[in-house]
Amino acid sequence: MSRSFVTLRSLEGFKFYGRKTIVHNLDPRAKALFITTVFVVSLLFTNLYVLLGLLIVHVPFLLAAGVLRRWVYSIRAGALLAGIIFFANLLTGSGVLPALALTVRFLVLLTTFSLFFMTTSPDDLGLALDRVGLVRWLSRRWLGFPNALSFTFTTAVRLVPTLAVDAQTVIDAQRSRGLELDKGNILRRIRNYVPILIPLLLVAIRRSLELAEALEARGFPGREDRTSLYELRFKASDYLLVLGSSTVLAVSMWIFVIHPVLRLPF
Repeated sequence: MSRSFVTLRSLEGFKFYGRKTIVHNLDPRAKALFITTVFVVSLLFTNLYVLLGLLIVHVPFLLAAGVLRRWVYSIRAGALLAGIIFFANLLTGSGVLPALALTVRFLVLLTTFSLFFMTTSPDDLGLALDRVGLVRWLSRRWLGFPNALSFTFTTAVRLVPTLAVDAQTVIDAQRSRGLELDKGNILRRIRNYVPILIPLLLVAIRRSLELAEALEARGFPGREDRTSLYELRFKASDYLLVLGSSTVLAVSMWIFVIHPVLRLPF
């Protein structure tokens, strides 16, 4: 398997796949609070055991959602950066445990965002953002209409996996013409990707023009008092996740203040 193919497959760890699982059916606002909790706790503590606990907490969610294999793709994509983080901190004299703790922190953040995007529909995410007052204020203040910011964000979420598919198509077409991406020194390999980037850039520009024409034909942005076909409603599982996340966040902040020993990497 070529390295370019492995790199593109790593984007599978951030692509949404519709499934009927308990994790997929959770309200995106509840999942957003969960990843916020993980994010804050991972930044508060550098204790290796706390960070490993945060990483292990994600395993039941990944298994319940059936996305464990795709999560492995995202971990493989971040393995190089994780190694750089470890050795960079090791060379600065931080020690093995602090360097390992910072590496695990990076894997925790990578895992929690990967889980969120793999199990959250861009449509549901857009509905959730439309309900956030700050997002609506920023959209109206900067872009002139309230749903612009949420639409821009959800469109970007949709576009990344699409560009990954386009990139794989371009790579296959160039390989069929004799292009070798994985041979030669590092400079030669970088030059080999030029015939990939230029067609991919043209494809991206064409998609943006098609999207702009489609939006204009549909009268975007529409009325400010528009309604949605689907409405988000909290279920019992959502309330349970919100309660658990809020409790963990509050307890973690209390422990951070009362027990500073847990701020150490071991």
